Amino acid sequence: MADLTLLGISGSLRAGSFNRKLLAEAARRFAPATYLEGDLQLPLYDGDLEEREGIPEAVRRLTGQIAQADALVISSPEYNKGVTGVMKNALDWISRVEGFPMQDKPTAVISANAGRTGGETGQYMLRACLVPLRPAVLEYPLVMVAGAKDHFDANERLVTESYARTLDTLMTRLREAAQAR
Repeated sequence: MADLTLLGISGSLRAGSFNRKLLAEAARRFAPATYLEGDLQLPLYDGDLEEREGIPEAVRRLTGQIAQADALVISSPEYNKGVTGVMKNALDWISRVEGFPMQDKPTAVISANAGRTGGETGQYMLRACLVPLRPAVLEYPLVMVAGAKDHFDANERLVTESYARTLDTLMTRLREAAQAR
């Protein structure tokens, strides 16, 4: 399978987010592939809104990208010892769409944070939140970039060799899982 599609999803909306930089780095290391980035600018999940208007178009677009992708890479910071609200909201909306678009989809979870744990607690919580959606989450290696500002250069490239090697290994495993489907 030569023409793979990789979907990147960032749990941070900020344009200069270290998690967006880490996603871009992951996509480069996964290549060659068509790379798409999901947009988590979604309305807050509200059952009344869903009942009144159905699934919002932005959610349908995101779940369509998920269905189209051969593999997913999710990069999300940790906020207050947990998963970001943006990410949790997206997962709640995704769970409302028929057909489990993430089911069995090879998925890598990575994180970059300003703090010294690299988003460890948030990443573990994210992994737990993914369980009901049924993706095939790779368990290792764990990529958690701590003190993120010190590990990217002016061109937004990951420059710390230990993190780069670990990300290479994870993206190789993700590519293999996608090709095996």
